Amino acid sequence: MNVSRGTLSRVAHLPESPLERAEELGRDFAATAVERDRRGGTAKHERDALRASGLLGLVVPRELGGHGADWTTALRVVRIVASADGSLGHVFGFQHLLLATVRLFGSASQFERLARATVQGNLFWGNALNPLDKRTTLARRGDERVLRGEKSFCSGSHDADILVVSAIDEATAKLVVAAIPAARPGVLARDDWDAMGQRQTDSGSVSFDEVIVGEEEILSQPGPLGSTFATLRPLIAQLTLSNVYLGIAEGALEAARASARTRERAWFASGVERAVDDPYVQQTLGELYAEVHAARHVAEAAAGALDAAWGRGDALTPSDRGEAAVAIAAAKITTTRAGLEVTNRMFDVTGARATAGRLGLDRFWRNLRTHTLHDPVDYKRRDIGRWLLTDRWPTPSFYS
Repeated sequence: MNVSRGTLSRVAHLPESPLERAEELGRDFAATAVERDRRGGTAKHERDALRASGLLGLVVPRELGGHGADWTTALRVVRIVASADGSLGHVFGFQHLLLATVRLFGSASQFERLARATVQGNLFWGNALNPLDKRTTLARRGDERVLRGEKSFCSGSHDADILVVSAIDEATAKLVVAAIPAARPGVLARDDWDAMGQRQTDSGSVSFDEVIVGEEEILSQPGPLGSTFATLRPLIAQLTLSNVYLGIAEGALEAARASARTRERAWFASGVERAVDDPYVQQTLGELYAEVHAARHVAEAAAGALDAAWGRGDALTPSDRGEAAVAIAAAKITTTRAGLEVTNRMFDVTGARATAGRLGLDRFWRNLRTHTLHDPVDYKRRDIGRWLLTDRWPTPSFYS
């Protein structure tokens, strides 16, 4: 695979403090978030800022040129970006998930090659791995292998350098996953994402018209969910989503706080003059803060469980995996609930004037509501309840 970024192909300087660098980027992203949400499309300028930041190689081990961050740190960085802009938090979070996919489904040499290339070329990864969409097939054409078909919900596909794509092998009817250059002939990322939220995630469709795939690009050792260690992939996905939800909730809470502090007057029946002294405004903000604070602790605990499981490598047992799965399911439930609560009730403290379109505060709810429909959270509640009653760990799948 030969992928380059032209003037961006030089190695980005790795930040000494990823969290501080993310905070700097977040301030810039937040300043344009409302206008970009209205515009939709690809956040090209912001994606290039992430390229230049050195953060795209955050989870790449140091010996391969990356920062070597653990999952706890990486997901905190995702949360910071998501608090400024849910769309950017989404595509940035998937960057690390997709690199992990190569580590988990592919061989050590595949991961080393692609991880080094990512750091050296500031490569942004895009997603076309949607196992529920089986319209893409991998077929033989003489001595070559080719992709044919379409994929939906391909987050980050525009402006991507590498795509991770899933397909059904025509010869075996089994699921295969490959990492290919996004600019390869026959790959077309369509501009057809039309959701009410996450409008700059480019989560539309990608078509594959006789796209050649090399054997070295197929992740087959051990392959999709091919070992206990490989089944950590869906857990990383779920916890990444949870931290995007939490980041959006944190951004919404801060926006609500800032708006309430600038309200000119309290409700006439409150008995006070200033909104900041209104007991119901205070109570509501206190409740929302408690929701977010609790969700943050659950998400951090889940990240610790993921780091412990990741550190076990191929020695990971089903019980080790199960413990992490339960912790991450709890984080998904908690961050979903807290996020929806905050992004809805924030208007109870901001007042009617804060619904003005120019302020764009509705983007927090639209982004959160759109993203939380990725997969039904009720199945996470079921997984935990079943475990409590029967001692059965959540069954590994692409969503659990």
